[in-house]
Order: sequence, then structure tokens, then C-alpha cells
Amino acid sequence: MNELTTTHRCPCGTGLTYGECCNRFHSGVALAPTAEALMRSRFSAFSIGDGDYLLRTWDPASRPEMLNLDPSISFYRLDILETAGGGPFDTRGRVKFRAFYRGAAAGVQEEDSVFHRVDGKWVYSSGNVVGQAPNNSV
Repeated sequence: MNELTTTHRCPCGTGLTYGECCNRFHSGVALAPTAEALMRSRFSAFSIGDGDYLLRTWDPASRPEMLNLDPSISFYRLDILETAGGGPFDTRGRVKFRAFYRGAAAGVQEEDSVFHRVDGKWVYSSGNVVGQAPNNSV
């Protein structure tokens, strides 16, 4: 897992420090209050290589048994393009985003993801990859 201190800027792009933002979800101190917050925390988990968090926040009905993250790929930027539902009082939500990565491969993945609540907690259910392309600006 890539080390990130709580004083570093959070990878999810909110502008907050990791300690003020996604670390509280990763450490289990708090639950993501919205589908977008969960999406951002999952992106940060990809950024730091926290596969355990990714599995914990994946719908048990669609979650793989194991997750092998490629340490040669670094996720460095997240753009939220659109959200629907997923608020504090919703049970379902959708987040469309672009995730930028570099390393052994460089590119951008655009995905339209579905989230819902299981036992009151937001979980990632499924995602439809809309597009994936090399990122020539890396």
C-alpha cells in the first residue's frame, strides 16, 4: 500500500487533506454519507493501493473474492462528471467519472457507476466503462 500522510492533499480532488477527507472512511471512523463521497473514497483507495477498503465497500452480491491491484499503475486525478441520486436520504445513486492513471500504462477511464445502500451503508454495485483511452497529457 502506498503511504499517504494525513497532511497530504487527498487524491480524490476535494482540495482537503487526506486526514480531513477520505482517511476517515478508510480507517472506519466514518461512513461515506453519499454515493459521490463513496466514489471519491474508493478512488483514493485505488490511489494508495487499499484493496481491503475497496472490497469492504463493494456490494457483496457483485464483489470479487479477491482484488489484485497493479502497483505499477498510479491513479492521480478524478473528475466527477455527473451524479444522480445518491444523497443522504436516497437508497440508490449513480456517479459518472473519469479516473486518470499513469505508470506502466497511462490513460483515462470513464465509468458510469451504480451505488446503493446495504444495511444503511453505501456500496459500489456495478460500473459501465464508457470509455478508456491513452492519456497523452501525462
